[in-house]
Amino acid sequence: MNGWTFIFMMVVLKIPVVALLWIVWWAVHQTPDEPGTQGGEGGQRRRRHPRGPLPRTPRRGPHGGAPSPPPRRTRAVVDLPARRLSRP
Repeated sequence: MNGWTFIFMMVVLKIPVVALLWIVWWAVHQTPDEPGTQGGEGGQRRRRHPRGPLPRTPRRGPHGGAPSPPPRRTRAVVDLPARRLSRP
């Protein structure tokens, strides 16, 4: 193994691991915020109005029109080889 490869593997690739450990340590040692220090509405968001009902589906049967017809179906044309077309 080359010397530079060893240095790269042992030093440079450990930087993200050290950064992650530092972030976790920093988060654990944080003090919780006081509830009165936040301004405004206290950080809570509420909807002004409730959502309305969803639109109704179209009615079928005696009170509604007939359902729309299904789309026309088409068959794919397959070219058969010439030997299958001719019968002996």
